[in-house]
Amino acid sequence: MRQFEDKINSDPMICSGKSCIKGTRIPVHIILDLLAAGETYEGIKKAYPNLKDEDIEACISYAAFLTEEEAGVII
Repeated sequence: MRQFEDKINSDPMICSGKSCIKGTRIPVHIILDLLAAGETYEGIKKAYPNLKDEDIEACISYAAFLTEEEAGVII
């Protein structure tokens, strides 16, 4: 099992099927956008108190997996 598989899911009935942290309505892309903007884990957890470090790390792992799957695509 990949590191993110128990933390990330996609359900067409939640957030229009966008990948979210399980048990929340927090889309993965929101967490990644915050990290890209320089936000710390502590800052993210302050904004989303129900998140743990493992949830944030799962978002990063999921993004890495997706970029690996898209290898060969030129931007």
